Amino acid sequence: MPYNIVQLICHDLGQELACYGNRTIPSAHLDRLAEEGVRFTRYFAASTPCSPSRGCIMTGKYAHSNGLIGLVNLGWDLPPSERTLVDCLNEAGYHTANIGLQHERKDRAQNRYAYQWAESNDAKAVVAHLADYLKTVPEPFYINAGTGEVHLTFERDHYVFDDPRDVELPPYLPDTPEVRLERARFHGAIRYLDEAAGALLEALDASGHRDDTIVVFTTDHGAAFPRAKSTLFDPGIATTLVMRFPEGFRGVRNELLSNIDLMPTLLEAAGAPIPEDVQGRSFYGLLSGGAYTPREVVFSEKNFHDEFDPCRMVRTERYKYIRSFTDQVRIPLPKDIKRSIASKTLRPDANEPRPREEFYDLEADPWEENNLADCPDLADVRDDLARRLEDWMCETNDPILESVDLPCPPEQYA
Repeated sequence: MPYNIVQLICHDLGQELACYGNRTIPSAHLDRLAEEGVRFTRYFAASTPCSPSRGCIMTGKYAHSNGLIGLVNLGWDLPPSERTLVDCLNEAGYHTANIGLQHERKDRAQNRYAYQWAESNDAKAVVAHLADYLKTVPEPFYINAGTGEVHLTFERDHYVFDDPRDVELPPYLPDTPEVRLERARFHGAIRYLDEAAGALLEALDASGHRDDTIVVFTTDHGAAFPRAKSTLFDPGIATTLVMRFPEGFRGVRNELLSNIDLMPTLLEAAGAPIPEDVQGRSFYGLLSGGAYTPREVVFSEKNFHDEFDPCRMVRTERYKYIRSFTDQVRIPLPKDIKRSIASKTLRPDANEPRPREEFYDLEADPWEENNLADCPDLADVRDDLARRLEDWMCETNDPILESVDLPCPPEQYA
């Protein structure tokens, strides 16, 4: 029988787990999952806002190709005609279920799951229902469980916060009392999510499905802090991907991967056909010793978050090139971050004009502080990445090449 699949996807986590390097983050259960499986360190969202990133995951296609270029709650939608991982697994004989959050379609019935439960997005409530559902679910099954954690706001009575003095701050954030307090609250949200993940692993053990189920834990984009979420900097697009396989694959993989690669990977693992129009590439062979073509580059994009902000990015292992198509400040803030206390003390450069071209040497400058777009010594590298970016946009029929006036949904922008 094909492997079962359980996918747990959360909001706004980035790579904020202890196993990714920040040892002050309370994530013991997810760290254990990483030890029992494979942790991917260079796994990037193909679009930085939430709905577009999730659309990329589910279709294996870029946002401007599948049509979901903005947030569903602000009027965009993944067209019903777009085939997703759910459709492919339905056709392969899987029982498909969505428990908790989904953020790809306004009418969740159009996702075409065989079973849907949407009474709560709370991580523990989602996992509790999933655990109960495992007792009777037909096999083989694919369960996509979505949580509201760790989305702002972090001030919730059932979260246990850390001491602001004890949190480790990433270098892209200023070390201020407000930022430390918000990070301490963020840790509380992560702790709550991690406890739910632990309950999920226990439920798989209790149901007898530990050894026949692929477990996927991932997120949509970076953490909800200035210069992370809603940007094309690595803190905005580098995302957690931890997978545990029945074959017992273990370790840490550092290859460049895009989240459009997850859908074809799961289809290959399930023995199901991969649609010809999928733009991602399976990395199952990377783990199993089968066929695998490494990526030289990954691409990402932004179109709409709370406002129109079209920009595109290409990244190699060492270099990154970002092209902006309209004028914007260096650190645009989504509405949820604007309301957070972390936005009360922004970096000095936050509201400076953002350059139309940005180019970073990630080996020398991993936090993308020194824009080398005008550096003559690296002009050839910059020009090569700019050419690769334009070629990708042409090959994928990116509408921004014809006009920066992309269509807007009537609910928000008419």
